[in-house]
Formats: sequence, structure tokens, C-alpha cells
Amino acid sequence: MKKSKIKSPAYFTEGTESALIQGLYDGTSLSELMAPMLKRIVEAALSGELTAHIESEQLEGVANRRNGLQSKTVRSEYGPVKIETSRDRNGSFDPKLVGKQERQLRNGVERHILDLWGLGMSYGDIRAHMKKMYGTELSDAQLSHVTDSVQQEMEQWRNRPLADQWAVVYFDGIRYKIRSGGQVVPVTVYVVIGIDMEGKREVLGFYLSETESAKHWLQVFDNLRARGVKDILFLCSDNLTGIGQAIEAAFPDALQQLCIVHQVRNSVKYLNYKDYRPFTADLKNVYQAPDETAALAALDELEEKWGKKYPPAVANWRRDWERLRTMFEFGEHIRRLIYTTNPIEGFNRQLRKITKTKGAFTSEDALKKLLFVAIKNITDDWSKSIMSWNSIYLQLEIHFKHRIEPSKRF
Repeated sequence: MKKSKIKSPAYFTEGTESALIQGLYDGTSLSELMAPMLKRIVEAALSGELTAHIESEQLEGVANRRNGLQSKTVRSEYGPVKIETSRDRNGSFDPKLVGKQERQLRNGVERHILDLWGLGMSYGDIRAHMKKMYGTELSDAQLSHVTDSVQQEMEQWRNRPLADQWAVVYFDGIRYKIRSGGQVVPVTVYVVIGIDMEGKREVLGFYLSETESAKHWLQVFDNLRARGVKDILFLCSDNLTGIGQAIEAAFPDALQQLCIVHQVRNSVKYLNYKDYRPFTADLKNVYQAPDETAALAALDELEEKWGKKYPPAVANWRRDWERLRTMFEFGEHIRRLIYTTNPIEGFNRQLRKITKTKGAFTSEDALKKLLFVAIKNITDDWSKSIMSWNSIYLQLEIHFKHRIEPSKRF
């Protein structure tokens, strides 16, 4: 059988980018624009798989060679795509991308592109990878259309219903830069992570803001309430401007706990280097005290010893005590769960690692889409309850017996 020639679709000739953009202006759907690209990538991948298969058999002493192409229509995220599948003489080739009897892409190439993008790879890196793996050239416009395809999924995720009760909710922010009106504007993305009544973590959402204020936080809490959240037992955050007032308005029964780690950092920034060790040793007696009475006694000693030399370093503990003292009402397991926002800070470090090479984002939407894909990648294995959850839950039942319904038992 004479091998048929695979012609490159029109969208892959010179002027690809302008052709795609023109296609959008002409009312061509995204599926119609993406299908030719997907066809070429799949065919290139299948050809590469067959080459590797034949070479492997030849190394084992088995004679085999290519034996033409066969037409086949497969289903993809962009609708049906007609492809030419490579065949071998022995009939032993069963491709991994689309099996012999399959009519659905096992791993959509578009999903592969999104995964690479979600790991922080630039368009240039993805182009190089796709060329090496599949022998195909992609433009920034084509890659942009693939990443744009997550927009609807992202909006559904950001507005999905949530459980009505959460044991702990953490707030923390990451700073980014966005190009707007010819300028680079700083924005903060506030990530919200919850621990549900089964002890499982979940990213509840992320919210962009140029400023911190009670009004902004009230909008965030209103969003959570609109999605079904009725009760939060503990809400843990840094001392974000206006968040305390907004919590009292939206979730008045939630117990607030300021992050001890942030509080310590805010104190030590005032110190001379030579006083760092003795001051932090005395400060540790405050936040590691067995109960509030002992903590206040240690705070009195700290103030007497260091208050005149470093007034701000001590004053912030007095000022914020009502939101620092919450942890002293609970045992070791719960205290360890709420005294710091480290669980969300660790998560945000992973986000920073993915986004650190991006510089200033072209728009808010570009930032949101990358964060969404990155969050999905990071949280893929978040299926287990946190350590010691059985013990924590039993203690929560005792402390919040009028708020935890029997149906919340797991």
C-alpha cells in the first residue's frame, strides 16, 4: 500500500497566528480552530510512537516496518477529529495515545499542554517540548487558545458549591504584578484553604485585590456564604487590614486566630542583631505557655525587660491579644492546627515556584488562569485527612457540641 501524504492544515502554514486571529474575527469557533492543530499533534505523536516501537522490536531481533496509514475519527475536548493512524507490518503496534480499538484520546494533547503550563513552563519552553516530543511547531497564538480553554472550567470551579461547615479556614496572600494601561500594577492574590469536617484540605478559592480593607474582605466572605458556607469554627490569618471586622460581620461565631509566626516576625524586625536571641527566647515563653494565665505573665516579663528598648515589638502583642489568645483555650492537637498559617504558606510557596518566572502578567485573566491550572495540579493528591484528625474531631465535638451536628460524623 502506498503511504498517503499527510498535508499540513491551513492553520499551520506561514501566518498561522494571523490566520487564527482572523478565524476568530470571522466567527469560527474555538473547536474549529483547534481541531487542525490537534490532528497534526496526534498524527505526529502516533508516528513517533510507531518509530520507537519498530526500533525496539528490531533490537530484539524481530523484523518489522511501517505499513501505511489508516483513517480514524477520535473524540477530543474540541469535538471529533479525523486522523491518519500509523500501522506496522506485524500488527503488533498498539499506540498509547489512541489504542487500536479506541475512539477517545487517552490523554488529550491539549491537557498535556495545560499541565506543562501549570508547572510554570513558558510558551517558549512548551513549544520546544512539543517540537521535541511530537515534531510539531506551535505559535504563541495557538498555545494561548489552548490555555484560554480553561476559562469556563475555572469560572465553574470558582463558583462551585461548598460544604456548609468548615473546621478551619486559612487566609494568606501572594503579591504579583499585572500590566494595565501601559503600567505595571501590583496586586495581591488571597488564597483561601479550608479543612472540612472530615479533616480534608480544599482550596476554597482565590481573590485578587489591589488593597486590603474590610469592604474587600466582606466581599470575599459574601462569596463563600453565597456558595453555601454557613459556619466556620476557626479562621486563621495574618493581621490583614480590616479582616477582623469583616469576619465579625459575616461569620460572628468564628473564632479568630492570628498567625503566631507572622506576629513573631513583626516583632523581631525592630531588634538589633545582638538582642535577637535573648528577645526571641523570652518571647517564646509567651506563645508556648501552657495556658493564657502563664502567657500573660510571660508577656508582663517581656514588657518589663524589653518594653522601653523596643516598644513596638511588645506593643503589637498587647494590641492584638484578643485574636492571639484563642489557641490557649484548646489542647495540643487543635492548638497546633490553628496557631500558624504555615499550611497555606507552604501551598503558596508552591504557587510562587510555578509563577516566579512570569514577571508581570499581561492581564488579570492571564494570572487567574495560570493560578487555576497550578492549583489543580498541586491539589491532585489532596484526598487524605490530616494527621491526628480523629483526635482533633473528638475535641471539636466537645468544644463545639452545639454547632457540630451528628450528621457531621465521618
